[in-house]
Amino acid sequence: MILDQPFFRRLFHLGALAQRGMTLGVRGAAIDGEGRVCLVRHTYVSGWHLPGGGVEAGEDAVGAMTREFREEAEIALDPAVPLRLHGFFHNRASSGRDHIALYVAPAFSVLKDKTPDREIAACGFFPLDALPEETTRATRDRLGEIRDGRSPTASW
Repeated sequence: MILDQPFFRRLFHLGALAQRGMTLGVRGAAIDGEGRVCLVRHTYVSGWHLPGGGVEAGEDAVGAMTREFREEAEIALDPAVPLRLHGFFHNRASSGRDHIALYVAPAFSVLKDKTPDREIAACGFFPLDALPEETTRATRDRLGEIRDGRSPTASW
């Protein structure tokens, strides 16, 4: 898990910064009718995270989140019910110019169980009050805000 090492994570983000100037990512909270949230474990960084990734050139944030839900968790959003923007965050853990838009999916379906691949080692739904021990602090903080109806903080 090379990106777990601060030097390599910083090098990766500096490369992205050199190419783009500012980076924009998306994360999504898909909470089912049983109060469980979808989390993924990547192959390249430790911990459980909300599904998400980078917004590609020519792509809008909602389109990126729709794509990331499908790629990382086999989740299809209900097109009749728009994503809800929870907050827009400065990601201080990477470069000084990285930002994350966090969406909540009010209506979705799971197409099938996610098969592990090169990017996703595992995917599952977990009760909001019993998240896996390895869930990242930022993920826990954001889910607490959503669960409690609190306003988002400024940083990821």
